[in-house]
Amino acid sequence: MDESRGHADTYRGTPDAPQAPAEAGARGGPPFADCVLCGEPTEYPESTRGATLCPVCEWREAERTACSG
Repeated sequence: MDESRGHADTYRGTPDAPQAPAEAGARGGPPFADCVLCGEPTEYPESTRGATLCPVCEWREAERTACSG
């Protein structure tokens, strides 16, 4: 048995990896809302009410408001 190869030849990636919003929409999923700050697709469907933010802008907004004291 040749064990010098290790697991590199058997690794196939993660089959259940989560989809990015743009990939899901391209495959016929629900259309995603655009971020109101940068215009990138968000994790939320277009039917979501209120200001939708992409994950990056959500993080920055949380940082900004957390230290506002």
